[in-house]
Amino acid sequence: MDPVIIVGAGPVGLTLALALARQEVPSVVLDEGPGKDEPRPARTVVLREDTAALVERLTGTALGEQGMRWTGFRAVRRKQVTGEITFDAADPAPLHIAQHVLTGALRAAIADEPLVKVAVDSRLDSMEQERSGVTAHTRGPGGTWWRGSYLVGCDGPRSTVRKLQDIRFPGRTAVERHAVAALRAELPWEGEALLHRMPPWRQSGPSAVEVTARPLPHGVWRLDWLLPPGKDLVTPELLVARIRETLAGWTDGSTPPYDLLDTGVHTVHHRVARRWRAGRVFLAGDAAHLLGALGTQGLDEGLRDADNLAWKLAPAWHHGHHEALLDSYQTERRAVVAARLRAADQALPVLRGGGGLRHIVPGAARGHDALLTDGHLGRGPLGAPGAYADSPLAPERLEGEIPVGTAPGAPVTDVRVTAEDGSFVRLRDRLGRGTLLVVLIAPGTGVWDRKHWVSAGVMPRLAAAVTTLPHPAELLVAEEYPGAPAHSVLLVRPDGHLVTALSGVRPADLYTAAEAAVGGAVRRQAEAGSGVR
Repeated sequence: MDPVIIVGAGPVGLTLALALARQEVPSVVLDEGPGKDEPRPARTVVLREDTAALVERLTGTALGEQGMRWTGFRAVRRKQVTGEITFDAADPAPLHIAQHVLTGALRAAIADEPLVKVAVDSRLDSMEQERSGVTAHTRGPGGTWWRGSYLVGCDGPRSTVRKLQDIRFPGRTAVERHAVAALRAELPWEGEALLHRMPPWRQSGPSAVEVTARPLPHGVWRLDWLLPPGKDLVTPELLVARIRETLAGWTDGSTPPYDLLDTGVHTVHHRVARRWRAGRVFLAGDAAHLLGALGTQGLDEGLRDADNLAWKLAPAWHHGHHEALLDSYQTERRAVVAARLRAADQALPVLRGGGGLRHIVPGAARGHDALLTDGHLGRGPLGAPGAYADSPLAPERLEGEIPVGTAPGAPVTDVRVTAEDGSFVRLRDRLGRGTLLVVLIAPGTGVWDRKHWVSAGVMPRLAAAVTTLPHPAELLVAEEYPGAPAHSVLLVRPDGHLVTALSGVRPADLYTAAEAAVGGAVRRQAEAGSGVR
């Protein structure tokens, strides 16, 4: 079987390659560059806890040692603090990391992965697909033809894959613009991120109505100034003057010492591709969508694309083409991204308007700051990970289904579980292996040795039911889960989204839910027709 061809060696493409390798699927990554990334301190990404955990799981690297998990977040309007958040175990902080550091960790993991081949200086210029696979041609010093089972375009906003497939990419251009600077300095909020709206000091050039400060390791900060609409040139002199004014305003005096490391202008576009799948060709990351206004993080969604697609490509690669499962990638991911774009586009006129209700309704300004905070921290409609409630992989209503603290289709909460070998692990650590997870909620099991309860109560019946499921599954036990009563059973997809929660051991319901989660009865037909690799 030919490998999966991945076009693009950014974070999304490299993550997809590693996620496929963990499920024993080989891939070839076509990298149009030299195989390394130029350090750009001003080009950083903010990852939610779940996407940061995904990368850490795939790379075996503690990203928190290379990035910064903030101690808190504060919102300020003029001189007044309108909101403060302190992060802890119950409310974990996002991870702020330079993109070249993130990509470096992924490249280092791939260097030790025999199932991934990276072809540097290889720029895609043509491709053909037929019923049995995809053929791609690259130009450059190593220009050649490549044969693959599937091809995934992770090649950015100007995606060659998307253009060759004649897929439209509608949306809005230059929704927001930000002047960006990375500098080393001592600011009053060590370890805390800041969202400052309507700063009271005079700004050089066009007025800056919003500035954010986000810490990185070693005393480095990324500062972003929201620019007014238009195409006003941001000159080096203007940016330096703005830096000095901002730092002086925050320290209530003269400008403190600082070391300017990098600058740039970040322009935000909002676009989503009409199709994310064309036969054996898929789009992911910036090739499929662009978003980023109001604090939303495009890379966060790109990594979720890779996680979603990997576990669906793996069974298709091993067992044969499976239309229902492969189609669900576009259905699920496009709906979630489109919902985030709609939420941002609806909020923009309210939050960026010069007048509106905030002058009439008491507390409206504070509510606006809270909404922006949600976007920056990956919460609420602007930032929270989407749920696949209307997924074609969702089972019909089951007789034994019960509500728990996680809605069907939403990401599960990371709780401590006992694995089949008796070890204690985090639920999130068992994701990404291509297997379904069956989690029994059994209070008290954590204080007993596994041998005392593995053959008691409902365990034997549940273990027997798990072995008959239509897809490989792992049985785990948790002492508790939010909103789940004792002896309830959770079925979790390989990417960590809840399929269903059942009241007790119900083998028939569990089988029905598992079958739906992997694409239904079509899977059995595909396996019967193609054989198992």
